[in-house]
Amino acid sequence: MQTLEQFEHEILSKRNKSKQSFKREETHNRTRDIHTLQDLIKAEEEEENLLDSYSTPAKGSQKRALTTPEHPHSKRSVALLSSPGLLLSPASFSPSVTPSQKYSQRSAKGEVMVSFGAVQGTRWAGRKTPGAGVQVELLEGPEDSLCSSYKYMFQRLRDVRNVLTEKIEELGEGLRSHFSIEEFSPVSLPAQDVITVLGQVCCDSNGKLNAQSVLLEAGPEQGGQQVPVDLSELKEYSLFPGQVVMMEGMNTTGRKLVASKLYEGVPLPFYTPGPMNVLVACGPYTPSDGLTFDPLIDLINVIVKDRPDVCLLVRSLSSKAQVTETFEAIFSRCIESIVDGTNSVGCRLVFVPSQRDIHHHFIYPQPPFTLPNLSKEQAQRITLVPDPCTLLIDGVTFGVTSTDILFHMGAEEISCGTGSERFSRILKHMLTQRSYYPLYPPVEDVNMDYEKFQSYGQMPLTPDILIIPSELRYFIKVLLNLSHNDKKHLDSCTCLL
Repeated sequence: MQTLEQFEHEILSKRNKSKQSFKREETHNRTRDIHTLQDLIKAEEEEENLLDSYSTPAKGSQKRALTTPEHPHSKRSVALLSSPGLLLSPASFSPSVTPSQKYSQRSAKGEVMVSFGAVQGTRWAGRKTPGAGVQVELLEGPEDSLCSSYKYMFQRLRDVRNVLTEKIEELGEGLRSHFSIEEFSPVSLPAQDVITVLGQVCCDSNGKLNAQSVLLEAGPEQGGQQVPVDLSELKEYSLFPGQVVMMEGMNTTGRKLVASKLYEGVPLPFYTPGPMNVLVACGPYTPSDGLTFDPLIDLINVIVKDRPDVCLLVRSLSSKAQVTETFEAIFSRCIESIVDGTNSVGCRLVFVPSQRDIHHHFIYPQPPFTLPNLSKEQAQRITLVPDPCTLLIDGVTFGVTSTDILFHMGAEEISCGTGSERFSRILKHMLTQRSYYPLYPPVEDVNMDYEKFQSYGQMPLTPDILIIPSELRYFIKVLLNLSHNDKKHLDSCTCLL
């Protein structure tokens, strides 16, 4: 087995070198020859046959035919093999992919599912020259943007504590000035009168938060201690772990705060917007039951038809299928297909990564993608941003995170008598906590780097439009009512399936 593994390693190394040489030549010529691709696929089949000859009868052959009479490739996918721009045939990178029945038989495709504002039909049209003159930039500026040249998983507990402390102090100062509070009292100071305290909500155990397990942890300026909170006198509340709140109540013994009033936070101000058409889509652009790229092809067709000014594309690649080349190579092919397929439109393309991307950094905040092989003309149309990010697109601010904070906070939030819809409560918590991920501790799937989170996970202002892909049901809502004197407005918005 050791000799076989060494042999396999040598074969794969030679194949990778061959592919890299082929990609360099392909980038130089900007053309693809269908016969060359067929030769590569044939070579891969021969290598698999060679490796299969070493497998034992008990394991059987690991190889499956690329096509079968029962599962033929769609005509559209076969035609794409000869196209220089849309090489998304699954046969070239996966030996076991069959067309997705779930995706091809889906109902209500192309129909409007949710509308907001004065929507004039489902047809959207950008400017006469889409992308011309449209400015897409990170609000904090390129010199301050997140990059991947930092080490994570080396956090000290003291550094995490410092980040959380600064968050309590910053949000506390906003609460104090907004509600005209002179000063905060220590949370564990015995007092016979009503006091005002500031702190972060946490749970008294490793379980989920409930009405009997709420603790309020103060920052160092207020003593840095924890005190249990009695919520029985509050007519309504909505709390989650990590939330910074201001409370009024009595703590006669110093061992329990009986809360009588709750202040949840104050949103940041808005920016100045302007009109445009922006298309937003969330990947991975493949069906959940396969690695065919029919959804991506359909998306490109929608972009070509509607000609938006900007396309904001969240999450790119995830797969459980076996593949015959690296996920980085498949990702590059997808990006090139999107760029080439929308070249006639000329719209600006914004790519937002996700922790579900199988080929990218598994950390939050997440650095942007790197696309070193783009031509100068392609790079002018593409903006690579981190997760999360605040985008400034022609005067309209977009807050975007691909992490499913709605799902994560929905599982942890407790509420009573609020009378408001759950999604609206969670999103308002994000705005009042001024954070793209205010939950603490985060769920196990989120690997948080708190020093980077302090710099790149906070909201610099209240975005005009907040975009959060989620496993939960789609919706469009107005979270904050604007004054009549405010020029900011959202003319129309629609959600397509």
